[in-house]
Amino acid sequence: MRSGVKTGEFKKMSPKIVAIGGGTGLSTILRGLKHYTDDITAIVTVADDGGGSGILRKELGMPPPGDIRNCLNALANIEPTLEKVIDYRFETGSLQGQNFGNLFLAALTGMYGSFTEAVLRMSELLAITGRVLVVTDEDIQIEAQFENGGTVLGESHISEYKKKSNCKIKRINIKPEHPKAFSACIEALENADMIVIGPGSLYTSIVPNLLVDGISEAIAMSDAVKLYVCNIMTQDGETEGCTVSDHIEALFSHAGRRIFDYCLCNSRKISEPVALKYSMEGAVPIDIDEEKISKLGVELILADISAETGDLARHDPDELAAAVMKIFQEKSPTRLYE
Repeated sequence: MRSGVKTGEFKKMSPKIVAIGGGTGLSTILRGLKHYTDDITAIVTVADDGGGSGILRKELGMPPPGDIRNCLNALANIEPTLEKVIDYRFETGSLQGQNFGNLFLAALTGMYGSFTEAVLRMSELLAITGRVLVVTDEDIQIEAQFENGGTVLGESHISEYKKKSNCKIKRINIKPEHPKAFSACIEALENADMIVIGPGSLYTSIVPNLLVDGISEAIAMSDAVKLYVCNIMTQDGETEGCTVSDHIEALFSHAGRRIFDYCLCNSRKISEPVALKYSMEGAVPIDIDEEKISKLGVELILADISAETGDLARHDPDELAAAVMKIFQEKSPTRLYE
């Protein structure tokens, strides 16, 4: 880092960082950030309606627990074996496809009569750093509008329709419209020193948060350092053909305003075998169109923040967190962290 500030020194300062998103992207950045501050708030989308989470949502009438559980596990301070237990997915029988951590959250919801209380109790049991909040406690679903005029309701159906129709997503809405944000989320954004949006699926993990009443407004009004972490690859069934500036434009359009000043992108080259694997699935490294990004009033920041595991290219939690904290250190208006 530029001035040699170490993780322990950041910990003592404990900057207030709010991370917004969902899916594996949000949990990845949380896993790294917890080494720099104890004051982390994760704001998580609750629009998932597929897989094991979708089943629990339909059968028990609870919010989808998958993304919440991922974030809790990322911030947990527990033994590796327990972490694996929380992530364990049953492979046979009537529980096939279900995740133990999701069932644990479902059990706590039944015991305490509230998903919000269940998340709080599980946070205590896992001794997490910071806190995890649902963006809204209303029962919401994603509706996607496509360029061909087609409309699809339900996060789990969007990718399939996009592939069949071979056209881009034009707009994302949530149903019911104008759900109210969880008050603690607004408070966290108002008090934040830094707000990090992403990484994660553009239309199904990040945008839904921005459509919840009060979230985009609170981000825009904040004096925090506001950063978007762009994905490394395009996403099959969601963002094929999209550049970094396309991602930024989509976020600003759905938010109805400019909500960040900086965009962090990976600069490390993806190996040919991994790139070939992705290309077979219709995905490629995202084109970093610097000139268009600049025209949107956003400063592009490049860093080597990717890692390859098997045939996957993902953000490295530690390198990503270090890059984020370096940006915070350099861009913080109060410059208290130099």
